[in-house]
Amino acid sequence: MTGQVVLVTGGGRGVGDGIVRAYLEAGASVEICGRSTPESVRDGVHFTPVDVREADQVAAWVDDVVRRRERIDVAVNNAGGSPFAQFDSASARFHAKINDLNFMSAAYVALAVRPHLKETGGSLVNITSISARRASPGTAVYGAAKAALESLTASLGVEWAPEVRVNAVSCGLVETPGSADHYGDAEQFARVAATIPRGVFATPLEVGQACVFLSSPLASHITGAVLNVDGGGEWPAFLQHTPNA
Repeated sequence: MTGQVVLVTGGGRGVGDGIVRAYLEAGASVEICGRSTPESVRDGVHFTPVDVREADQVAAWVDDVVRRRERIDVAVNNAGGSPFAQFDSASARFHAKINDLNFMSAAYVALAVRPHLKETGGSLVNITSISARRASPGTAVYGAAKAALESLTASLGVEWAPEVRVNAVSCGLVETPGSADHYGDAEQFARVAATIPRGVFATPLEVGQACVFLSSPLASHITGAVLNVDGGGEWPAFLQHTPNA
């Protein structure tokens, strides 16, 4: 992907950093954004402070990248996440913010980059989650927003064909610096990993490599698709209570 310009929202840490690393290793130039400046930025990566929940800020960021780089070849909608909160204990404002971060921000980026991706025959990649297609207690609106993002992926894959390809990567459990705090101590972390058929969490780089594949010529006939990067998904819960577990 030498000579190509890639945008990654929320690219300063966690899964986003793995995505950035994968594109750098593929030879691309990478632009990242986020609400706060990361502690460190990889060599050759340009950071811009942007609140992706604000359409005007997203549009200004895209315009600035085009002014400096003269092109955009790939955009990855990675920014997202949600703190744990029971649905009926959180406020309407809280739910709106979760939806804005996990769904509307991706729509704003898609709107802003569309004409530039059309010029380069580029690709849009949305990062979604297994929470989009199974119950997500404690992060219900997050799961609903990711489901909406998968629907948007399918629709834009049709609307924007053949000029622009639009795909998604659905993440299973990913090991990041914040994983230990979320899943507990080392023993609890290992028990969670054992529920994944492959027996381990994904790494951020593995998510990034899937993004590189989907936006590369190797995936030239793939659009409107959701690629699972989840190590085989999750064991069915009922198997824990049968002789065949």
